[in-house]
Amino acid sequence: MVCGPPIPPGPPAGPPAGPPAGPPAGPPQDPSVGPQAEPLPQSVLFCCDHNSVRSPMAEGIMKKFYGSDCYIQSVGVTGEMEIDGFAIAVCREIGVELSRHRSRSFDDMVAWGDDLSSYDLVLALSPASRRRALELTRFFHLRVEYWPILDPTGLGEGREERLASYRKSRDMIIERLTARWGPPREMPA
Repeated sequence: MVCGPPIPPGPPAGPPAGPPAGPPAGPPQDPSVGPQAEPLPQSVLFCCDHNSVRSPMAEGIMKKFYGSDCYIQSVGVTGEMEIDGFAIAVCREIGVELSRHRSRSFDDMVAWGDDLSSYDLVLALSPASRRRALELTRFFHLRVEYWPILDPTGLGEGREERLASYRKSRDMIIERLTARWGPPREMPA
């Protein structure tokens, strides 16, 4: 007694007949970029806790990699701290200049007349900035994503260990950017 539908026969033995159906596969994709690099949004806002380490590094690196193809800014939940010297140093290693960066908060941007609803994408690099950005979605139509980037402040004993922590954060940002939007259009120095 047989239960269920009959089992169809397997594929015929031997080489396949004729060329494969469908369009050609096209040129091979760079495996470091992921399945398909996305087009750049028109505007991106990076945010972290103080706008003194992670978000300015992300802003500067994205500007270096993708130039003027996208409007890019950064902000912090608070903006009372100055740009971190270690962040300046590790970004300078790849040709990204941060020394003129001035920290600012979400509240500063609103007070200065910036329209937070005009950003296509808000990339939160810390849990606190993610919460603050998600609060804004009550008032504005914003797409918020969370990229958990290591906070290097306070890590490491000496200068070299601290620089290594900051490099790790920088490299995490670079990995996220290139996985999402492809290789730099302008190569780092």
